This record gives sequence, structure tokens and C-alpha cells, in this order.
Amino acid sequence: MKAGVALSALTLLISLSAASAATNEAEEIVRTASSQVIDKLAEEKENLNAHPEKLYELIQEMVVPHFDFPIMSRWVLGKAWNTIDAGSQAQFIDQFRTMLVRTYAKALMEYSDETIEFLPMESDPNSNLVVVKSQVVGKGSGNPIPINYRMHVSGGDWKVIDISVDGVSLIGTYRGSFASEIRKNGIDSLILKLTERNAKLLEGTGTEQSL
Repeated sequence: MKAGVALSALTLLISLSAASAATNEAEEIVRTASSQVIDKLAEEKENLNAHPEKLYELIQEMVVPHFDFPIMSRWVLGKAWNTIDAGSQAQFIDQFRTMLVRTYAKALMEYSDETIEFLPMESDPNSNLVVVKSQVVGKGSGNPIPINYRMHVSGGDWKVIDISVDGVSLIGTYRGSFASEIRKNGIDSLILKLTERNAKLLEGTGTEQSL
């Protein structure tokens, strides 16, 4: 009896340790990617500011591989995802990814030596979802800005599926405006508007505001 209890306890301990190691891996991915991008920005800010396309390439290399854009696209379109063909789905994923990359790049160029602090994560040993919590702390007396990354395991790797800034979900923010555009004008109109916005972001004249 005692041996059985001890074995059960040991099995639980091993499983919890494995879960802890996995969730720590999720945080390390966010921590490393953030650090690499910020370090590169500090080294080459003047050059990147003059040539934004190089910053886009940097983000594509260091950040994009850690995001699950197909899942994010499916979530942000909601029920509409299953009503469009594979070609439109692929077009949407491409333009949605491009918009987020260019929006992130624009925000990065406004970075001015703020500090990123990581907080205890939210995790469930029975789930493959975790929330990596962080906050951006400025040099002044302003309140820290919480930035949380919801992640899941895809293909054996932890990938981001949503980001919330100061409690506002990226997916939730875009879902409403995208659904409205699809209801009014269809998915082709939404893809066209995203394409046009991405072109403006490339020119430096666009914003990340909703449609």
C-alpha cells in the first residue's frame, strides 16, 4: 500500500516537473526573442529607422517563427473562417501576418530604453496552454504596462496565439472590426483593406487602428 502511494506520488512529481520545464521553455522563448530584438534595435536603431524593411526582416527572422499565425487567423475570423476557401484563407494569413509584423516594427521604433520584466506565469499541467506574463517599465514614474503572451504547443514547439496589452487582447480587438467588414462587404474586401493598410505601413503613413 505504502509502496503504491509512494509510486503514485513519484509519478505525479515527475509529471509536474516535466510540465514545469515545458512552461519554463515557453517563457524562455519569449524572453530570448524579446532580448534579441531589443539588443539588435539598440545596436542598429539609426540604420533600421532609415531602412524599415531591414527591421521587418529582423522581425521575420527572430519573432515570426514563434507565432502560430494559422491558428491566430482562424480565431480572429471566428465562424467566417469556415465559410471561405483555402485560397482566401492563405491570403488572409499572409496579410494578417504582414500587418502584425509592420505594426510591431512601428511600435519598436518608439522603444526608448524601457525595461521588460517577467512575472509568474499562468499554467495548467492538464493543458498545453500557458500565459507568459511580462510588463514594460519606463524610466519615469508611469505605471508598468502589462503584456501577456498566450501560448500553446504546435509541432512540438511553444508558439504565441494571442497577445494582450494592458488587458486588451490583440485577437479580440481585431475580431470585431474584421467581422463587421466581412458582413458588410465580404472577405475579399477585408483582404484588400489589409493589403492597402500594409502598403501604407510600409510607406510610414499607416496606423495600427482597426478597420
